[in-house]
Amino acid sequence: MTTNPIGVHALVWVGDTGPASLAYAIDKTKAAGFDLLELSLHDSVNLDVAAAREALRTAGLGVVCSRGLAFDADVSSDDPAVVERGEKLLHDSLAVTRALGGTHFTGALYSALGKYGRPLTEAGRRNVVTVLRRLAQEADGHGMTLGLEICNRYETNVINTARDALRLADDIGEDNVLIHLDTYHMNIEEDDLVRPVREVGDRLGYVHIGENHRGYLGSGHLDFTAFFHALGDIRYQGPITFESFSSAVVMEGLSNDLAIWRNLWDDGDDLARHARAFIAGHLHTSR
Repeated sequence: MTTNPIGVHALVWVGDTGPASLAYAIDKTKAAGFDLLELSLHDSVNLDVAAAREALRTAGLGVVCSRGLAFDADVSSDDPAVVERGEKLLHDSLAVTRALGGTHFTGALYSALGKYGRPLTEAGRRNVVTVLRRLAQEADGHGMTLGLEICNRYETNVINTARDALRLADDIGEDNVLIHLDTYHMNIEEDDLVRPVREVGDRLGYVHIGENHRGYLGSGHLDFTAFFHALGDIRYQGPITFESFSSAVVMEGLSNDLAIWRNLWDDGDDLARHARAFIAGHLHTSR
C-alpha cells in the first residue's frame, strides 16, 4: 500500500536559507525520518540553489517551495506597478523551485501575508486570476503544479475557505492549480475539519498539519482523527507537511508577520520527531 510523503517545514529547524542553515535543516530532516523538506522562499536571496539541490539529492529528500507576497508586491492590488512586482516575484520563485528539483510551488501566491484593512476589490481579484493563470501556464510547461494555500482572515482577504479556493481555481481555469489545506487556518475559518476535505476531493494537492496554537501536535484541540479519516475517504496520497513556528528560530521580520508573540517550543528536534510519529500513526490508523 502506498503512503503519503511526510514533510517538515524548514522553519522548524532554521530561520533562513543560507548555506549553513540549509545544510543543517537537510541533515535534521533526514535524521528525523521525513521524506521531504518545505522551503519558504522569503529568504531566497541567500539560497545557494545548486548546492541545495545537490544536498537534497544526496539526502534522498523531496522538496516543496512556498511563499507569500508583500504589500508592495501584491498581485491582488489595484495598482498595476504593485501587481507587476508581485508577478515577477512569483515567476522568479517558480524558477527557483524548478531549479531545486521541485514540482510543486504553493502558498499564499495570491496576496500579501498580513491583515488587510478592506475587502478584496473586483479589480484586485481579476488581477489575481490573470497573474496566476499566466503562472500556471508557465508551470505546466515544466510539469509543475501550483498550490492555493487557504489562509485565515488575518493573513489574507482573498481566500479564507475551501469554497473560496475552489471558486478561484475554477476562475483561473488551469488543471495544474491545486488546493492546499492547512489545519491551523481551517480551525479558524471552517465549520469542521472534514467537510472541506470532501469538498476539495481530488483537487487537493498539498496539506499542512499544524495545531490550533502551532505547538506540539495533539496538545491542542484539533480533531486530527476526523481530519485524517477524511483524507483517507478521498484517497489523498499527496504530501502531508508539518508546520510550526517559534520566534526562537524564525527571523524577526517573518516572526512578526506570523504574529508569533509567544513560543510554544524551543527544541525543534524533539518537536519534529514527535510530529513525524504523530502523522505516521494517524495515517496508519486512518487507512
